[in-house]
Amino acid sequence: MDIFPRLRTDAVTQYPFERTHRYATEVMRFVDGSEQRFRQRGRPMQEWAVELDLLDAGELHRLREFWVAMAGKAGLFTFHDPWDGIDYPDCQFVSDSAVFQMNAEMRGMTKLRIRRLVS
Repeated sequence: MDIFPRLRTDAVTQYPFERTHRYATEVMRFVDGSEQRFRQRGRPMQEWAVELDLLDAGELHRLREFWVAMAGKAGLFTFHDPWDGIDYPDCQFVSDSAVFQMNAEMRGMTKLRIRRLVS
């Protein structure tokens, strides 16, 4: 399985960095007004917002090539979470569109959202 590329500093992302955990909950409402709630999945859905700035041309190129190799959100890869140091398999990009922009020398930037597929 492919691995999300690291920067030349060996980091995966830069600050600010956002990580979220969400549960999918089903709510059943009954005629008498009462409710019953239950989880659709046992584990939370993990999502990371990776905002990268001040990238050199090589780093931006590697990220763009990785994006193309994954065909946007079609491909699966392993993502290293810098918060807990765990490599999470079965991750994908959330969107099929991304911007890879070089503003000036050493000023490349991109914003990517990554989601871990859970069963």
